Amino acid sequence: MKYLEKLEELEKRFEELNEQLATAEVLSDPNTYRKVAKARTELEPIVTKFREWKSVMRQIEQARQLLKDGDPDVRELAEEDLKTLEPKREQLEHQLRVLLLPKDPNDERNVLLEIRAGTGGDEATLFAAEIFRMYSRYADSKGWKVEVTSVSESDIGGYKEVIALISGDRVYSRLKYESGVHRVQRVPVTESQGRIHTSTVTVAVLPEPDEVEVKIDPKDLQIDTFCASGPGGQHVNRTHSAVRITHLPTGIVVTCQDERSQIKNRAKAERVLRSRLYELERSKQQEALDAQRRDMIKSGERSEKIRTYNFPQNRVTDHRIGLTLHQLSEILDGNLDPLIDALTTYYEAERLKQQDAAA
Repeated sequence: MKYLEKLEELEKRFEELNEQLATAEVLSDPNTYRKVAKARTELEPIVTKFREWKSVMRQIEQARQLLKDGDPDVRELAEEDLKTLEPKREQLEHQLRVLLLPKDPNDERNVLLEIRAGTGGDEATLFAAEIFRMYSRYADSKGWKVEVTSVSESDIGGYKEVIALISGDRVYSRLKYESGVHRVQRVPVTESQGRIHTSTVTVAVLPEPDEVEVKIDPKDLQIDTFCASGPGGQHVNRTHSAVRITHLPTGIVVTCQDERSQIKNRAKAERVLRSRLYELERSKQQEALDAQRRDMIKSGERSEKIRTYNFPQNRVTDHRIGLTLHQLSEILDGNLDPLIDALTTYYEAERLKQQDAAA
């Protein structure tokens, strides 16, 4: 393998980090300890898989030696072992190649999730609420925290727009392929003749940057406060707790009224603004690369229909990879792993093809 030397280097580095973690110098400095421990944790999956591959290779070599044995029963057993070991070797080599792919620098980040009703009127707002519930349930299953920053409700209880911050372990790595147009096909509750309607919602998943990565000049901000609106309650329309921040250079406007405290609302609004500015800059930097990627795999553009939820057939279809699952109710209840795992596998395979082509 071309990458064998790289794997050996990583294994050596892993052992060096293990030794460092046991030194008094590292143990006495919490910041250094966290840094070394994180580096070791990042290498551990690769090193573990590499050692498993080396073990299988030793077993294969032993089995090949036994093929030369004079005893036909021994040779037969060796042949049987090779039938099992060779596919395992190929699988491990594929997994190692995937693990060695350059990491997405945003994978470890929290995300800003934005869901908006598209075409379909009231039905679209109802579906937007269901999509938000789906992601909230999925976040719960992963132990993530969901903080709603703003909600705009429709007259029948749906969402015209809902924005939330999702925090936890590797949130962006799991949700980054969810951006796009989600389509629903069903008989709306407002339909009296039983006809199936098609509605859409748009989903945007933006990585939340570190504060040091997006510097915001206070002079560029216009901050307004106003009374919160929404369901009844003592705090509604009594105090100026809601916050609207306008970023003057870009015209980006962020509103947050979820918290009773103006300070908390401002902090949330600033996190949302930071994410949008980061995404804006990232989009500019990667515009050429994204165009090339869309030409190759025809996906990732938010204006494209990425998924259809068909209620009459209990079917969910992801159009980017041609995957259809008859598990609509389970998926809407937050069981998104079958879809997300399939998407991750597909895009990893695409990256491997590109890597091979460039080699």
